Amino acid sequence: MKKELNKNQVGLLVGCFMALFHALWSLLVATGLAQAFLDWIYGLHFLSNPFVVEPFNLVTAVTLVVVVFIFGYLFGWLFAFLWNKLRK
Repeated sequence: MKKELNKNQVGLLVGCFMALFHALWSLLVATGLAQAFLDWIYGLHFLSNPFVVEPFNLVTAVTLVVVVFIFGYLFGWLFAFLWNKLRK
């Protein structure tokens, strides 16, 4: 029988993974590359980009990364909880 998923470890993994992607997005905004990236991604999907990237704000960037980490942790924890309950 397989071992149960550790809810805390899964939560931390998902939270860190999601926070990392949003930290990278904040870095793109800070370096001025985010608009070009969005335009390229939308272009790959044969779409025009309706969004304009706002100027970088450190408080907003930190808030984004922290909030996304918290929600990622909760999602990972809930996933592991449900996985453990449903596999029995």
